[in-house]
Amino acid sequence: MSTIASHQFALTRIADFARSLSRLHQMSRRHPVDDDQIDREFNAVCMSIWGYTTDDFSDDLLSIEDHAWLDTLDEAHARIFAAEHGYDLVDDTGMLADWWGYCWMILAENRGLLTAENRAAARAAIEEKYLAAPNVIGVIVGR
Repeated sequence: MSTIASHQFALTRIADFARSLSRLHQMSRRHPVDDDQIDREFNAVCMSIWGYTTDDFSDDLLSIEDHAWLDTLDEAHARIFAAEHGYDLVDDTGMLADWWGYCWMILAENRGLLTAENRAAARAAIEEKYLAAPNVIGVIVGR
């Protein structure tokens, strides 16, 4: 009689949240798709899963070692890393196109960076950057 592992758990399948984004990437192979549209859809996926996006924390909050690790990350290691933290980066056709960005989010979650305080600081920094540009009198942020 075989035994079943007692520590099984279900991975959050990011592909289930990223169907629209995956379709955009497929369309982009046939004709140009606006990068802003892809960014908005990526952010929508992140919001659905984590309640935060990569815009909600500063890259500076990650250590030099984290940045070096992310810079050398490949698909195989990303898949293992994600699974170790409860996420699946694969859909029915293979690795998700935005696997690297999802690893940023998983790492940020693991490091405790997805907080209201970090979101407020990141938004303030973005607003400050835009307001410093010539001819900008205000910034409208929508969610």
